[in-house]
Amino acid sequence: MTIAETEAATPAWRLLFGYVRPHRWALLAGALLALGTGATGLVLPLVARRLIDDLSHDRSITGALLGLSVLVVVNATVGALGSYVLRRTAESVVLGARRTLSSYLLRLRIPAVDRSEPGDLMARITSDTTLLREVTTDSLVGLGTGGLTLAATVAMMGFVDPVLLGVTLAVILGAGTVLGVIVPRINRASRRAQDAVGVMGASLERVLGALRTVKASGAEQREERAVHAAAQESWRQSVSAAKWSAAAGNTAGLAMQIAFITVLAVGGARVATGAIDVGTLVAFLLYVFYLMSPIQQVVGAVTQYQTGAAALARIQEALSLPAEPVSRPAPLPSPGAEPAALAFEDVRFRYADDLPYVHHGVTFAVPARGMTAFVGPSGAGKTTVFSLIERFYEPEAGVIGVDGRPLEDWELPRLRAAIGYVEQDAPVLSGTMRDNLLLGNPEADEAELDRVVKTTRLDGLLERLPRGLETLVGHRGTRLSGGERQRVAIARALLRRPRLLLLDEATSQLDAVNEAALRDTVADVSRTTTVLVVAHRLSTVTMADRIVVMDAGRVRAVGTHRELVARDPLYAELAATQFLATSG
Repeated sequence: MTIAETEAATPAWRLLFGYVRPHRWALLAGALLALGTGATGLVLPLVARRLIDDLSHDRSITGALLGLSVLVVVNATVGALGSYVLRRTAESVVLGARRTLSSYLLRLRIPAVDRSEPGDLMARITSDTTLLREVTTDSLVGLGTGGLTLAATVAMMGFVDPVLLGVTLAVILGAGTVLGVIVPRINRASRRAQDAVGVMGASLERVLGALRTVKASGAEQREERAVHAAAQESWRQSVSAAKWSAAAGNTAGLAMQIAFITVLAVGGARVATGAIDVGTLVAFLLYVFYLMSPIQQVVGAVTQYQTGAAALARIQEALSLPAEPVSRPAPLPSPGAEPAALAFEDVRFRYADDLPYVHHGVTFAVPARGMTAFVGPSGAGKTTVFSLIERFYEPEAGVIGVDGRPLEDWELPRLRAAIGYVEQDAPVLSGTMRDNLLLGNPEADEAELDRVVKTTRLDGLLERLPRGLETLVGHRGTRLSGGERQRVAIARALLRRPRLLLLDEATSQLDAVNEAALRDTVADVSRTTTVLVVAHRLSTVTMADRIVVMDAGRVRAVGTHRELVARDPLYAELAATQFLATSG
């Protein structure tokens, strides 16, 4: 869904009410307190008129002064309480929006993530949701309380003198016409400013995610210019929005000044002719002053709504991305669970409609238990096999079955609970070693953790680390070597007690000693688990029960190492090349 379609489908005010609805009673309480502040303010000019009348007729002014004092104290107290309630409610609205959006983004389908910029998605959670704070208090409540206060003030002004009210309204209507031209410009500039913030976040994430590569390429200044350009565009659009917002606010302020001067002139003439007395003129002028606050509140609400509408559209755009269904986590397989069988039948797949096919009718079968390796040139579609098994992507045609059931018949949590997956780049998350190892099975006990640590030869590393399992590994595991990250990823997968273990180049960064040790570990695991391995180094898979040779998105041969060397030219060439390289 495009931005325009999103905005057209659901008005911004309805989206806002959706976020506010859980907090409606607190918001109503704050609004009532704000109205109470306005009501006490409306009484002040009447008390002031009585004070002037008492002075004019030499009457005691004690009661009027006491009334003024009480009103001022009540006004300040109720105003402070109302402001606190509204601000607290606004923060709750922001919290709710951030929870909703972050939960949804964690369930995004992988193709949607591939098409998005992580930095831009983060900006929607941070800066866009922050704008809901102002739009809740300044726009939603401000428009309601300001509008009611404005209406009540106008009614009181009509009660004091209808003629002066007509003069005031004529000036206000003229200002309203000007504001009608300005407000849409605020919306457009605000949306562009928020988009530019997202672009800047995406640029920063791109650079910081590959900072070593940027430095090694001597590209700091070029990337710096790109980030600065995004920041400059954000600044330019924000200044544009600020310009139009200032124009709206100053138009309202100018209108009130003109109204005051006009009322003073017309009212002075009416006092001179005896149509009204001085107390009435003073009371009306106080109302003109008081009118400035609700008018500015309403104008501010309208301008803030334009900014909030832009943020809401960006939030809703993120919430319209394809996501996986909400579901409860599935229990992990129990120790000794039966391994899984797998089959691909004429599977066709491409990553996008405008991209070539990666799989052109892939067919193979993997029985339960044992080790199956996938080999072939780069781009043959080996890693894509694993992504399809995990249902990160859906095949365009064909059937993928696990235990004789098509993948679409499996609940996603139950399917993934049965799988242990070690990705090609073996990502490690920021946190401690313990956090990373227990990521897939936080309920694992110390004995199980200790066994897997020894199996993956991480025990020596843990002994060298200053705090053992509690050592922080740094952002993306930067404090660990590539081989150490791979061993952490393998240990993490094994702790899930998988029925199906997927290893994508899982030993590519290990030295010969550790590779041999982990090769023995994988061979041992394959006696009780179905293990699938993608490898470019054939030394990793020569002992596999079966090897699937892939080329250009098709399966060209299946067999053991000895069989394939004898009857498949591509595999024989790969084997000969690697063995020659090894012997050299």
